[in-house]
Amino acid sequence: MENATADRPVAGGRSDGPASRSTAELVQQLSEQVSRLVRQEMQLAKLELAEKGKRTGLGVGLIGGGGLFVAYGIATLVAAAVLGLATVWPAWLAALVVGLLLVLVAGLLALVGQRQIKKGMPPVPTDAVASVKADVDEITTRARR
Repeated sequence: MENATADRPVAGGRSDGPASRSTAELVQQLSEQVSRLVRQEMQLAKLELAEKGKRTGLGVGLIGGGGLFVAYGIATLVAAAVLGLATVWPAWLAALVVGLLLVLVAGLLALVGQRQIKKGMPPVPTDAVASVKADVDEITTRARR
């Protein structure tokens, strides 16, 4: 009689060890754990997306504010370029040349911006996805044992 309490039933008629639990109890425990894990992973994804959204919103606001000042500065420089060229060429030709250069620069910037947007897509909560993959790998590894 080495350890008489190890096999003694506890409240509810069960033994202490996991080997003595019924299949129904183990399935119920697995279901509860999986549900809890899914809820926790969803919470992690929500928190991650909220943080990314805050940072993106702040960045967009700052870029917008900077863009306003840049627009005023560029407008002043455009006017200066037209006035400078108007001393050599007729005013209409100076305005036409400066306008065409501006359209060319705008087109190039739009193409570069479009490439950057494609590189940033899709906006996925990468940390949460990696965590879920790790959880699935762990569950499948343990299920094979």
